[in-house]
Amino acid sequence: MYLPPHDPHVDDPMRFKPLFRIHLMERKCATVECMYGHKGPHNGHIQIVKKDEFSTKCNQTDHHRMSGGRQEEFRTWLREEWGRTLEDIFHEHMQELILMKFIYTSQYDNCLTYRRIYLPPSSPDDLIQPGLFKGTYGSHGLEIVMLSFHGKKGKGTKITGDPNIPAGQQTVEIDLAHPLQLPDIENLRDFSELSRIVLEVQEQVRREEQEREQRQEEEEHSQQAASQPASPLGGEGAEGEETAAGAEGTTQDKAPASQPFVLPMGVISRNEDYPRTCRICFYGTGLIAGHGFTSPERTPGVFVLFDDDRFGFIWLELKSFSLYSRIKVSFQNAQAPSREAFDEMLKNIQSLAT
Repeated sequence: MYLPPHDPHVDDPMRFKPLFRIHLMERKCATVECMYGHKGPHNGHIQIVKKDEFSTKCNQTDHHRMSGGRQEEFRTWLREEWGRTLEDIFHEHMQELILMKFIYTSQYDNCLTYRRIYLPPSSPDDLIQPGLFKGTYGSHGLEIVMLSFHGKKGKGTKITGDPNIPAGQQTVEIDLAHPLQLPDIENLRDFSELSRIVLEVQEQVRREEQEREQRQEEEEHSQQAASQPASPLGGEGAEGEETAAGAEGTTQDKAPASQPFVLPMGVISRNEDYPRTCRICFYGTGLIAGHGFTSPERTPGVFVLFDDDRFGFIWLELKSFSLYSRIKVSFQNAQAPSREAFDEMLKNIQSLAT
């Protein structure tokens, strides 16, 4: 199991923790041992479910328990997961969220199902190299996000989740067709100024979507009424030209000179050691929800590209900032066989989370 570094140190390396091991014997026999807990290896079981999927089960879950009961288990988990003690955490809401995460994760320490995850394919037009990133999520700690690009959209999909947004959900979406021009550094400190800029772009995006839907309806009516397909084909050609021009503009804006960057007053960041210059910013949306993934909604925000290995996201409604840093672990045989296979995997993990 790969664990993120201790919050909020996103640039630190990932941590490694063995969960199961297999001893291969003669005549195709094998013994399986569970490595979970603090009492050493013990009897376990592994079952192949189907292609690209298998399950593990611990047969001696008493090895996972501690003499001091759940309280001792929680304190031990807290030291390993967060690198701190409960006494170090003064914020009551943060204590509540951490306890919820412990209860949520410790339910599944005896039986787990594993499914293959492909790394996202890349293309020369991508903003940066896609891949896996560690990100700060407020009181939830560090989580793993997969960044992938799909034409004019960038998607950040949660690989690990929390009590609010589970793994598999699309945590952020980047609208690459709508770069943001940030104000000068002094005005950027004013949250209301940044909010005004973002909400204006949000309204522009809404109008463009309405116009696009209206054009599609008109084209459908034209296709039904016309005996010859000339007019619909002409419409598609014009739309294609518009798309190409938009894509060209995005490419030209992709690597401008760096500009000063600072978080607006009142925006909370777990990590104050974020870069003070950025390359480019885009309008985006972030997914928020109540505990148990209740009332999920996409809210406006700002995607901030710092360099090839770091980006950030300002959650406008939450007045919060997430900083993401690339995971530089080399995973073998993890590339998707095709773009279609990767897209199918994304749909599958989202449907599992839902």
